[in-house]
Amino acid sequence: MADVSFDWEPVWLTLELAGLSTILLLILGTPIAWWLARTTAWYKQPIAAIVALPLVLPPTVLGFYLLIMLGPQGPVGQFTDAIGLGTLPFTFEGLVVASVIYSLPFAVQPLQTAFESLGSRPMEVAATLRASPWDRFVTVVLPLARPGFLTAAVLSFAHTIGEFGVILMIGGNIPGETKVLSIAIYDHVESLEYDQAHILAAGMLVFAFIVLLSLYLINGRLDRKATT
Repeated sequence: MADVSFDWEPVWLTLELAGLSTILLLILGTPIAWWLARTTAWYKQPIAAIVALPLVLPPTVLGFYLLIMLGPQGPVGQFTDAIGLGTLPFTFEGLVVASVIYSLPFAVQPLQTAFESLGSRPMEVAATLRASPWDRFVTVVLPLARPGFLTAAVLSFAHTIGEFGVILMIGGNIPGETKVLSIAIYDHVESLEYDQAHILAAGMLVFAFIVLLSLYLINGRLDRKATT
C-alpha cells in the first residue's frame, strides 16, 4: 500500500496566510469601498478599475510586476531594504502583501455593494440626531452592512486559500516559509505522488463547498430577517 502521509505544515501556513490577509483586507477594503460607494468624483471609475484588475489580470502577470516592485531593484524593495526590513519576495510577509493585493476586489466589491444598497437616508436620520460621522458609520452603517462584511470576509479567506500563480511568483517554494497548500499540491503532482495530491485537493474542494454553502445559507437567513 502506498504511503499517503504528508506534511501538515502547508495547511497551517495557508490558514495563517488566509486569516491575516482577510483581516488586512477588511481594514483596507472598508474605507476604499465606502469611498467608492459615496463619491461622485470623475476618477471614481478609474480607481474602481484598478481595484478590480486582479479579477481579469493573469496571476502570473500580477506576480511578475509585484516581484519587480518588491525586489531589490524595485521602489518598494529599495524602501523596505533601506529601513532595515530587507526585501519581501520569498518571505511570508511578501505572500501577505501579494495576497492582499490579489484578493482586494473580493473584499471591496461586496462591501461597496452593501454600502450602496443602504442609500443616504439612514445616515441623514442619524445626522439629525447629532451623531458624528464616525458614530454614524459605527452604529448605523456597520450593522446594516453586516451581510456585505460577512461576504467580503468569507470570499477573501477562501480566495486566499486557493491562490497559486501569485504565490508561486512571489514566494517560490520554501518549506515552512512560503510553501502553502496550492504549492504543496503542485509539488505532489510534479513528483507523481497522486495519493497525497488527492488528499489535499479533495480537502480544498470540500472546504470551498462548505464555505460557499454556509455563506449562501447565512445570507439567505439574514435576508429573510430583513424582510420580516
